[in-house]
Amino acid sequence: MNAAKNTLSIKSIFLDFKEITKAGLAISVLFSSIAGYLLGVDSEHPFSWSVLAVLAIGGYCMVGASNAFNQVIEKDIDSLMDRTKNRPVPSGRMSPKVALFVASLLTVIGIALLYTINAKSAMFAAISIFLYTSVYTPLKTVTSLSVFVGAFPGAIPFMLGWVAATGEFGIEAGTLFLIQFFWQFPHFWSIGWFLYEDYEKAGIFMLPTGRKDKGTALQVILYTVWLIIASLLPVLGFTGQLFISPIAAVLVFLLGIWMLFYAVKLYKLRTAKAARTLMLVSVSYISLLQIVYIVDKFLR
Repeated sequence: MNAAKNTLSIKSIFLDFKEITKAGLAISVLFSSIAGYLLGVDSEHPFSWSVLAVLAIGGYCMVGASNAFNQVIEKDIDSLMDRTKNRPVPSGRMSPKVALFVASLLTVIGIALLYTINAKSAMFAAISIFLYTSVYTPLKTVTSLSVFVGAFPGAIPFMLGWVAATGEFGIEAGTLFLIQFFWQFPHFWSIGWFLYEDYEKAGIFMLPTGRKDKGTALQVILYTVWLIIASLLPVLGFTGQLFISPIAAVLVFLLGIWMLFYAVKLYKLRTAKAARTLMLVSVSYISLLQIVYIVDKFLR
C-alpha cells in the first residue's frame, strides 16, 4: 500500500510539474530553439551535442519558469476559466509558494546553463522571462496590446538557437526573430477567438478590436501576410549567412498560402471552429517552415 501511495505521489508530482511548466508548449518552443541552433552551426561554429543538450535543458527551464510564474500571478484568474481551473495552483494541488519556488529554481538553472554556452544566450533568456512575467502577464487584463508585448518573448526562442550556435546577434538572428514575431499574432488571436467566452469570464483581452468581428479577422489576415513576407526574406540574399534556396522559398510560400487560406476563411465565417483550425494550421506552419529551412541548409 505504501509503495503504491509513493508511486502515485511521485506520478502526481511529475504530472503537476508538466502542467505548471506547460510541457507541451515548452517542447514546441524548444523545437524552435533547436531549429535556430541547427541553422546557426557552420565550419566556424561547429555542431556540438553538449551545447545542444545544454540549450535544450536550459531552454525548457526558461519556458517552464515563465509559465510557472504566470500561473502563480494568474492563480485567481485561472480559477475563473474552464480551461485553466484544474491547473495545479488554482485547483489547490500545489501552493503558490511551492510554485514560486519551482519557477525561481528553473529561472536560476536555465539562465546559468545558457550562460555556459555564451552570455548573450543567458541575457536573452532573462529578457524573455522578465517580459513574459512582468509585462505581458499583467497587461492581459488591461489591454489587447498584451499580445503585442507577448510577441517579443514569444519570438526569442528561434533567435536564441542561432545566438547559442554563433555567439552573435546580427541580421540572421534578427530575421528569425521577425518571423516568429509576426507568427504570434494570427496564432494567439485565433486562440483568443475560439476561447473568447472563457477569457471574458476572467476579463482577459486578447483580440485587437475586443470582439470577434471583421476588424479582428482582417488584422489576422494582414499579419499573416507580413509573416509570409518575413519568412521569404532569406531567399533575397539580404540576411547574411541565413539563406534559403529558391526551391525552399517556393515551399515556404506555399505554406504561407495554406495559412492565409484559413485566415481568409476565418474572415468569411467568423466561427470558433474556423479559429481553432487556423490555430492548428499556424502551429504546423511554424514547425514545417523550420524543417524546410533546416533541410534546405543541409541539402545545399
